[in-house]
Amino acid sequence: MKFKELDLDPRLLSAVDEAGFEETTPIQAQTIPLVMSGDDVIGQAQTGTGKTAAFGLPLLNAVDTQSSDIQALIISPTRELAIQTQEELYRLGSKKKVKVQSVYGGSDIRRQIRALKSHPQVIVGTPGRMLDHINRHTLKLHNVKTVVLDEADEMLDMGFVEDIESILSNVPNQHQTLLFSATMPKPIMKIADKFMTEPKIVKIKSKELTADKIEQYFVKAREFEKFDLMTRLFDVQAPELALIFGRTKRRVDELTRGLQARGYNAEGIHGDLSQDKRTSVLRKFKAGKLDFLVATDVAARGLDISGVSHVYNYDIPQDPDSYVHRIGRTGRAGHSGVSVTFVTPNEMGYLRTIENLTKKRMEPLAPPTDKEVLKGQLEAVKQDIKDTLEHDKHLDRFDSAVQELLSEYSAEDIARIFLSDAIKDAQSVPVKIAPERPLPSRKVSHSRSGHGRRRNNGNRGGGDHRRRNNDRRDGSHGSRNHDDRKGGKRREHDNKRNGRSKKSFKIRTNLEK
Repeated sequence: MKFKELDLDPRLLSAVDEAGFEETTPIQAQTIPLVMSGDDVIGQAQTGTGKTAAFGLPLLNAVDTQSSDIQALIISPTRELAIQTQEELYRLGSKKKVKVQSVYGGSDIRRQIRALKSHPQVIVGTPGRMLDHINRHTLKLHNVKTVVLDEADEMLDMGFVEDIESILSNVPNQHQTLLFSATMPKPIMKIADKFMTEPKIVKIKSKELTADKIEQYFVKAREFEKFDLMTRLFDVQAPELALIFGRTKRRVDELTRGLQARGYNAEGIHGDLSQDKRTSVLRKFKAGKLDFLVATDVAARGLDISGVSHVYNYDIPQDPDSYVHRIGRTGRAGHSGVSVTFVTPNEMGYLRTIENLTKKRMEPLAPPTDKEVLKGQLEAVKQDIKDTLEHDKHLDRFDSAVQELLSEYSAEDIARIFLSDAIKDAQSVPVKIAPERPLPSRKVSHSRSGHGRRRNNGNRGGGDHRRRNNDRRDGSHGSRNHDDRKGGKRREHDNKRNGRSKKSFKIRTNLEK
């Protein structure tokens, strides 16, 4: 379905067109008409299926810009997701001039109070901070028409159910409620039964939630080989926008420093970074001013980033469900993507467990040859030259120097020297990445089934135990604030491209796994 077939405000359609969207995703095609008709809606869909626009467009369509009252609330599990949702709604509603404001913990509440006095019509926020503002009477909900519970199962895992119920009890009875979740455990359905009126259910079929559009590879390598192999793959694959996952904060810091030392445009995020730093890094990555984002699982969970072409698992995750979350950052909204997982010999059991979960085998990927690496580097340099010639309007300042060089040397010799300087062997900048403690040996399990999430509906034990272990590894168990309440460990859920064009290359696979 085309967006223009929907009965949306022309100003919203114009913003959608500028964003480059033409056809709706399945969740959008099924949800938008229901929301616009006034129904309560339960949408079962994972992050990356386009659900922000699915609830955002009809919500923005209904906003009365002549009113200074808050008309819609979107409750998000994390600060990062709240910020991202606010930014997307601001972009989609900009031509209609809808005011969208985010409120979340870890940020100056006085600044948020001042922002709320500018009369936003849409509020996006985390449960704890939103409830804080309600109790301070700085968030007035008497004219709220729509409430959205985004990533409801995430909020359930974080212990926010009571906060959500408190918020909903402060909203007028006559309002529309939209609930989105990847899974539908019983506590979520209890919220739906209590606060929703005859909701329509939109469930995206499992085949639309799988990673079918993601080419999945693994590289078998010893620990000390992984960094050099990864950077050589960069030269061959030329990722437009890439996410790199490390198991710990230390790993993320070391990978980031190593990539920067070799000239890659990279930054890292993990639980020890300040909120301002995380926000700054994510904003740069989403705007294309970074080529590589290095992250821990906890810091990256819940991030809604479009345009990621490659995901590199420098460390294979201990929890196989985390693998699905990781590679789900690419191959979104109908686009293809590539994931590469580096596996040490003693980690092959984890690889097989992941394959049992995803029902898809990863293809073995042979390390690039020197010839392939050189070819990729030459393509990148040629693209840089092309971009410079097209965009640098001041090259004529070198004319006299060029003539002087050409009088002494041939153009071929000058080109050779330029290429020799521009193309460096990766090993010319040595990078040492400290080894992590090996994962415990794992026998291949054939008992797991299904796709995507931490657990089957209603089975909290195993998923929560693994989850909190991940939190401790990321160091996110420190101080708590109002957003960290009710028993949930605080979890950090957390293109200028580098000028490289996306090259086609032939993937060489090993004959044996």
